[in-house]
Amino acid sequence: MTNPAVSFAACPTVSADGPLPRLAIVLSHPIQYYSPWFQWLAAHTPLPFRVFYLWDFGVTTQRDPQFGRAIKWDIDLLSGYDCEFVPNVARDPGTHHFHGLNNPALIERLAAWRPGAVLLFGYAWRSHLRALLWARRRDIPVILRGDSHLLGRDAPTGLRRLALAALLRQFSAFACVGGANRDYYRALGIPASRLFFVPHSVNAARFDPAAPAARAAAARLRETLGLGDRRVLLFAGKLQARKQPVELLRAFLAAAVPHSALVFVGDGPLEGELKALAADRPEATVRFLPFANQTEMPSRYLLADAFALPSRGAFETWGLAVNEAMHLGVPCLVSDVVGCHQDLVQPGRTGWIFPANDEHALTERLRDLLGAPAAQLRAMGAAARQQAAGYTYPQTSAGLLRLLTQLS
Repeated sequence: MTNPAVSFAACPTVSADGPLPRLAIVLSHPIQYYSPWFQWLAAHTPLPFRVFYLWDFGVTTQRDPQFGRAIKWDIDLLSGYDCEFVPNVARDPGTHHFHGLNNPALIERLAAWRPGAVLLFGYAWRSHLRALLWARRRDIPVILRGDSHLLGRDAPTGLRRLALAALLRQFSAFACVGGANRDYYRALGIPASRLFFVPHSVNAARFDPAAPAARAAAARLRETLGLGDRRVLLFAGKLQARKQPVELLRAFLAAAVPHSALVFVGDGPLEGELKALAADRPEATVRFLPFANQTEMPSRYLLADAFALPSRGAFETWGLAVNEAMHLGVPCLVSDVVGCHQDLVQPGRTGWIFPANDEHALTERLRDLLGAPAAQLRAMGAAARQQAAGYTYPQTSAGLLRLLTQLS
């Protein structure tokens, strides 16, 4: 179905250098980072496309086990572009296992729409491989958009490497989200000619540091939390081990920088442990806010002087929260296995990087940022915003259109 248009701020139209195929986009479910891009694509490019969703998470209220609560995003994820939901017959629907996206009707729906190209977001589910096989049998080019990287781990070897390389050879082109993702494909033998820069981006219009409502809400939050003029570090996300919130709190307490504060925004299994650690050190300023929905996030970023994403492991394939914070002029502290760090975080200019799993190094970086002069942080915030400006919908859309015109 084609849904009513969504209003966007004035933006230049992105044009193509050649004819564009009808593009079928296959995606697990409406995602708060991708749906606004689809709305932008429909409003500002000549690309004919339809999104085929395989699950209704995000637009219906469902429990997120990692947040430990029911989640439904509070922004419009479905209007302004052509999309449809394909029935999912999985007994346990979701993206947490191969059979969680099982949509037998997908092939019939794709065939009826007659695409000239297919864009798959990922490949690790039954329906995605079914769509890949269907398209390959009909000589329809298939593009892969994923964000895997090799930061903090070795490239696959042996049979796993052979199987993965064989699978990737079925794709005609790859929409790389950033440098680490490009390096991943190169390490698996994909030629550079099939790699296109289609950067990860967010809706920059929603993350405007000059927005008076967001700034006023941030000021109220600082007052409510009793932060005063303290130097504030923000963590926002699921309170789970792989994001290292406990390590961040321990490092903050060890850094012991006077007149500083650490604010956690989110829910998750480590919430109790974090609050117990904070209670043991009442002299430190540590505050907790619950899960914040999309419309609330700008004010959370704006209450901070810096944002932290200290994740470990290759699961943090990008970290789009870093894009959001940087658009708001907030410099970022990330570990060296966060996928976006090669593209967005320049040490001393737009943020700070520390080796994952090195709590001592994290403590030292916290001393650097929490003790930095205000003028330095302002300059870093301005540089962060400038860096993020290269990762917006116009750049992402131009990269996709460039890829599509070169498919033939």
